[in-house]
Amino acid sequence: MSQSTLAQLEERFSELPISEQKALLDRLARRVNAQTAGEHEDLIAEMAADPDVQREMREIEREFACTDADGLNDS
Repeated sequence: MSQSTLAQLEERFSELPISEQKALLDRLARRVNAQTAGEHEDLIAEMAADPDVQREMREIEREFACTDADGLNDS
């Protein structure tokens, strides 16, 4: 997006009443957060499918297996 387009959007935004500016910012923030969450989920799925990560997780599980009998609950 060009700088002139961004400047035009900013100018139009400043013409909105404050309540509408806040509402628009809230909607935009929710949209960006949803997109970011989706990106994080994709990265996590990639990591879960990675054989190197799976191997490392199995190693960590083996290292901490002795703590299973420590009497602490999972909750």
